[in-house]
Amino acid sequence: FFFFLILFFFRKYFGEKIGLYFAWLGLYTEFLIPSSVVGIIVFLYGCITIEGDIPSKEMCDQHNAFTMCPLCDKFCDYWNLSSACATARASHLFDNPATVFFSIFMALWATMFLEQWKRLQMRLSYFWDLTGLEEEEVSFLSEHPRPEYETKLLQKKLKNKSITTENSNEVRCSLLFSDEKEKLTWSDRMPGYAANFGLILFMIMLTFSAVFGVIVYRITTAAALSFSTNETTRSNVRVTVTATAVIINLVVILILDEIYGAVAKWLTEIEVPKTEKTFEERLILKAFLLKFVNSYAPIFYVAFFKGRFVGRPGHYVYVFEGYRMEECAPGGCLMELCIQLSIIMLGKQLIQNNLFEIGIPKLKKLFRKLKDERTEPKEMDTNQSKDPQQWDLDYILEPFTGLTPEYMEMIIQFGFVTLFVASFPLAPLFALLNNIIEVRLDAKKFVTELRRPDTVRAKDIGIWYNILSGIGKLSVIINAFVIAVTSDFIPRLMYQYAYSQNGTMHGFINHTLSYFNVSHLKAGTQPENSPFAQDVLFCRFKDYREPPWSQNQYEFSKQYWAVLSARLAFVILFQNLVMFLSVLVDWIIPDIPKDISEQIKKEKSVLLDFFLKEEHEKLKLIESFIARDKQKHKSGTKGERIRAASFCQFNRCQKGSFASFSSQHTEV
Repeated sequence: FFFFLILFFFRKYFGEKIGLYFAWLGLYTEFLIPSSVVGIIVFLYGCITIEGDIPSKEMCDQHNAFTMCPLCDKFCDYWNLSSACATARASHLFDNPATVFFSIFMALWATMFLEQWKRLQMRLSYFWDLTGLEEEEVSFLSEHPRPEYETKLLQKKLKNKSITTENSNEVRCSLLFSDEKEKLTWSDRMPGYAANFGLILFMIMLTFSAVFGVIVYRITTAAALSFSTNETTRSNVRVTVTATAVIINLVVILILDEIYGAVAKWLTEIEVPKTEKTFEERLILKAFLLKFVNSYAPIFYVAFFKGRFVGRPGHYVYVFEGYRMEECAPGGCLMELCIQLSIIMLGKQLIQNNLFEIGIPKLKKLFRKLKDERTEPKEMDTNQSKDPQQWDLDYILEPFTGLTPEYMEMIIQFGFVTLFVASFPLAPLFALLNNIIEVRLDAKKFVTELRRPDTVRAKDIGIWYNILSGIGKLSVIINAFVIAVTSDFIPRLMYQYAYSQNGTMHGFINHTLSYFNVSHLKAGTQPENSPFAQDVLFCRFKDYREPPWSQNQYEFSKQYWAVLSARLAFVILFQNLVMFLSVLVDWIIPDIPKDISEQIKKEKSVLLDFFLKEEHEKLKLIESFIARDKQKHKSGTKGERIRAASFCQFNRCQKGSFASFSSQHTEV
């Protein structure tokens, strides 16, 4: 009740379009509650079962003594796998069977959220009298040309007519008010389209270049820290490089986000869309594409590319001379993906969504106030009131620029919650905490920091719903690949049911590590001054390859192809299962609530009865007129007959009298 009451006041003061935004934000925040609870349960399951995880126990057991190959050339020594015990135990918090269930749950959650929003949107449309919004009104608002479009069209007409400067004003007025239906063609828009394509491609490549720059930073920093003589520095190389690289990624994302927003607006303006609706939709698509790539490119790299093209000992892939491609941690890349996702998500929410949202309008307001005080002359009127008028205070406020920034930050957050939720089950919880603050900040900003916008009637949230639906479908595919490729869920499942002798996970670590003969290392890449060089004959590395004593040494083994087939089969099965369940949920839940549907049917029935009654009364009135005309016609026909009969009698009488008169005359 209070939710609808607040929306009622928002709709009355700001209009239906802004009211629908706050309704969507409120429903989204409400739906984050069950997903947060389930995410906490999944995280607690990982905490409870960490002591019983056999692979992490084997990795932490110092008696196993898995001697691993060096992580870099020359300056890195052989190392024991048990030194990565902490990473392996932390990875189990997010890499456990419960994350598969949570991924399926979140896919269904996204579908239910969209279905519930359609129901709420229909309910609000009914109560706000938007179901009767005439199509003519919508078409007028959507087809009315923008001033920029009309200016461009006028310039085209002037160019085609080859107007001289002497009579240009008269002809310009005649062309402006002419009824000719001309429009901009593809040839007129081609420069704008070419600029859009080229600059968007350039911006995407700029994002990839920034990601590649951070990769180079990670590789070079890791190599530099490996040269350190400090044992503590060398032991914490991976943690230091990961933390600093994520912070650099966050700063780059925040800077490029602001640049991409301005670039998307400029690109849309030079494209010259005809209507405001088209302008807004194209601006949203461009801004979303650029910001989507900018926000998720580092996460995609860690999830699907890092550690995939490393090579093997003796045949590594090098970025530059002496700098190898970076590898995943011994526990896998899922833990690093979790760190990357959490820091970028929390940093964007804290800095961009909260601090920028309140701080930037205040700074602009202060700057505008100082500028006005300098430019306006000082009035010395003593009768003037010292207190500023309300319109002066309203003018100082920041102009309203639309709902695109508000929707954009929530849509990007929706992507963080759904796309990579298999690696970070606590993402819905942090999103919920942010949105509780976000609702209050948005309400305060609209009321106290922005000028009151013009009220606009709208039946839905527009193209944002299609973007949400697309993200929901994309999340199914991405989570399937995260579970199958990034995590160790499939290799563990394959080992337990296909390769384990007793059906348990004992021996899993040894099964995933391949052997390498240290004598096969290239000259100049062996560890220098290694105390273990004389004792180590074979080192281990994480991969499924044939041992050095095999005929096909260091080639991919049968286990590799079996695991790869299982991963691809899991992706297909997971995707089709979740898509089927999503379609089933979509089919079960009706788009229109039952009470609203019945009320609409009842109103249509009453309206139909009213129209039928009106038509029936019209029919009765017409029948009465017809009956009256018939009666008049009948009465007129009867009078004519009476007159005709009397006329006939008169003629007979005259004939009789004339005959008697003639007979009398004959007798005489």
